[in-house]
Amino acid sequence: MAGHIQDRWFKTVPGPNGKPVKVRTARHGKGLRYRARYVAPDGTEKSQSFPDKAKRKAEAWLANVEADMTRGQYVDPRAGRTTFQQYAERWLASLTTDATSQAAVEGRLRRHAFPYFGSRPLASFQPEHIRDWGKRLEDVLPVASYRRSIFENVSAVLNAAVDDGLLAKNPCRARSVKAPQAAPTRVRPWTPEQVFAVRAALPERYRAMVDVGGGCGLRQGEVFGLAVDAVDLLGGWVHVRQQVKKVRGALVFAPPKRGKLRDVPLDREVGRALAVHMRAFPPVEVTLPWLRPDGPKVTAALVFTGLQGGALWSNAFNDRVWKPALASAGLIPVPAKGERYEAAREHGMHALRHFYASVLLDAGENIKALSAYLGHSDPGFTLRVYTHLMPSSEERARRAISAMYRAAGRTGDGPETAQAA
Repeated sequence: MAGHIQDRWFKTVPGPNGKPVKVRTARHGKGLRYRARYVAPDGTEKSQSFPDKAKRKAEAWLANVEADMTRGQYVDPRAGRTTFQQYAERWLASLTTDATSQAAVEGRLRRHAFPYFGSRPLASFQPEHIRDWGKRLEDVLPVASYRRSIFENVSAVLNAAVDDGLLAKNPCRARSVKAPQAAPTRVRPWTPEQVFAVRAALPERYRAMVDVGGGCGLRQGEVFGLAVDAVDLLGGWVHVRQQVKKVRGALVFAPPKRGKLRDVPLDREVGRALAVHMRAFPPVEVTLPWLRPDGPKVTAALVFTGLQGGALWSNAFNDRVWKPALASAGLIPVPAKGERYEAAREHGMHALRHFYASVLLDAGENIKALSAYLGHSDPGFTLRVYTHLMPSSEERARRAISAMYRAAGRTGDGPETAQAA
């Protein structure tokens, strides 16, 4: 054993005959008697004190410490006393993700993790604490996908604590702990009738947004950030280079999600709708900071702006413009007087992207091209989301044969010819 147990109530001194004898120290009968001492991996001496009649407990504790060092699972007791919130705040400050993602993670931790175990020392975490916290989250947050995001954020903090030697194991990864699982859902795209009903219900200055979302697959923030110089009406392209997003309560310009700049084919009808819109509502130069509220100022002539000529806020737009149009189109109920519109996550502007994907897949577009147009980082993700919308091989066969008959001008001859044969 590399460490040793010190008895602070007795000390060994040379006796009258030269043999060592034990004598009482000035601390005899006062305070904790035994002190387990060892040298930590960083070369510093550490210790833990134990009361009288607890020598075996001290020896067992010291043996466990040395076993942890041998297995590479040693945690400095003092470092382990750092609380979850103390460490999480340092971890947040060191994140290299974009400001919006960082703010979202911080908000989830402050609302749903710090109140439960923010003051708990890291070294004291056990799987039971995570299981209990998960049950409490389930009681107050019905959306499993949101609970999973919170769980993964907490797990990321604890993973970092393990890497930094403040925690032996991540309790979120224990076999008895189950991460929240969102119920699998299938995208149900709008019909063309629903798309055009919503378009007709919108104020005129916002109708072309439906054309851009449903005809080019842009996200809401990318529609809000669409600049006039990104629209190539003659060449037939939309260059997706930026979006408008909210960071810590302020609007900023930022690259598209995950920095995926892309070029999307611009259909003639969509281009015509944009041209009509820009004649009726000329683009307005808007200046916003880049990436962060304190970032450098950037000016862009935006195709879509608010009534006062500024960039659009998603929350205000959704509540005051989008949801009334959904209600008029019959997609959500009209609220009673004095009540708010109901939540309509599946009918947000993202529904236009799903519609765009369904139209392209129905026309036979391949997944790789669709993934590029949507700005997905992985065609596999696009396939997982939209595979059920792809025409089956049987349907493709029927369409191919039908197209051949139409091309030959023999659409009415098939059944009779088959009977004659």
